Amino acid sequence: MYKLVIFDLDGTLLDTIEDLATSVNHSLKSCGCRTIEVDECRKLVGHGVRNLLRDALPQGMKTDDMLKRMSDHFFSYYNDHISDFTKPYPGIPEVLRELASKGIRLAVASNKFQAGTEELVEKFFGDINFVKVLGQREGFPIKPDAGVVFEIMTEVPEIDLKEVLYCGDSDVDIQTGNNAGVNTLAVTWGFRTKEQLQVHNPWRMIDNTSEICDVIFGNK
Repeated sequence: MYKLVIFDLDGTLLDTIEDLATSVNHSLKSCGCRTIEVDECRKLVGHGVRNLLRDALPQGMKTDDMLKRMSDHFFSYYNDHISDFTKPYPGIPEVLRELASKGIRLAVASNKFQAGTEELVEKFFGDINFVKVLGQREGFPIKPDAGVVFEIMTEVPEIDLKEVLYCGDSDVDIQTGNNAGVNTLAVTWGFRTKEQLQVHNPWRMIDNTSEICDVIFGNK
């Protein structure tokens, strides 16, 4: 049975897309650029804020200077509106509580910046005792680098890799788990389609949050 489950945040535990899209569009408008649709933003998230902002910029405007301006506008706005519309996916708080009550250790590994990751986890899951909550930090590689998994595991040295499950909604998450040598559980309610996830060969794929416990406890 799994003893540690590492969750991605955006698109897995929390539906953050509207706040992200609104903040990206605020940055684009502030820099005199066209805005993007929410569905377009959905395709761009998952690789950290810097990559999100660069990819949102029009061709020919992806300069370091423009990216710096975009980042300044983004963080100024997003820090004040980080959870205007953000919410847990239905059933997620209950799933986390059930796992914790059964002695499963839990952690978060996100490409969202560290302060934002911590703020959202505390706001929506403050009653959960996570082993570690990790986001994007200066000097540390982002996912799909497997370092984030190994860093989390230093907090629970008694747990072996074969007892770890990585749960996420994107190709980046599947690659992260694969790079770490742990089983990956892909969820289809997030920011990628089932077809996009299948290409990367996750260990298992589920469509409903209620299935998380079934997979972990061997009922599915």
